[in-house]
Amino acid sequence: MLFTALAELSTRGVAENEKAIGFGENSIASEKGGQVANRAKKDFEKLTGKKVISEKNFLSIKKEPKKVSQKKKSISPLAP
Repeated sequence: MLFTALAELSTRGVAENEKAIGFGENSIASEKGGQVANRAKKDFEKLTGKKVISEKNFLSIKKEPKKVSQKKKSISPLAP
């Protein structure tokens, strides 16, 4: 979660610094922000000798998600 926050903060900083406007420019800023977080994650893993994401700390989905049925409601313009 910390690296996600770092990526978001880095992305915002890059976008503001480069005065990014529109999807294309912000997409480039988001890639740069993600690269900052990725380097930090790799440095952390190298320093500690442990992976940030492992089988021990990864939460798997235990139940199948519930399926939501969509019932169409007819709305009458003459209903009170």
